[in-house]
Amino acid sequence: MAFLKRNIYVLFIGILENKSGTISLPIARKAGSIIEREINKITGQTAITDYDVVKEFNNYSLVHCKLKTGRTHQIRVHMKAIGHPIVGDSLYGCTSSLISRQALHSYKIECIHPVSKKFLSFSCEFPKDIKALLI
Repeated sequence: MAFLKRNIYVLFIGILENKSGTISLPIARKAGSIIEREINKITGQTAITDYDVVKEFNNYSLVHCKLKTGRTHQIRVHMKAIGHPIVGDSLYGCTSSLISRQALHSYKIECIHPVSKKFLSFSCEFPKDIKALLI
């Protein structure tokens, strides 16, 4: 199923100088790992993430991301690459006492159903653990 839009909120460490922009860095599987990905300008596939800062906290930022491509771990790898790992991301950043998982939430996905060809749109609010971080 091809996604038309994937809208995601991310809470990451730090404050961005540019409050919106596009990250266009190629992503490949990290050598020797079946899970981890990395920026690799030689073997990586095109990966594009648009972002807008929604709110800033004390050394944290809530960012709205729109994926233009759909690479495995794309937002996680892109945020690490620009020096702002996701809060609670133990693979690409660090664990956090604030949350027991990545502070990443896909709030809206839109696609065309592969059989019926109907437009589908799914959305959901922040889960409780991420809501608690935004107070």
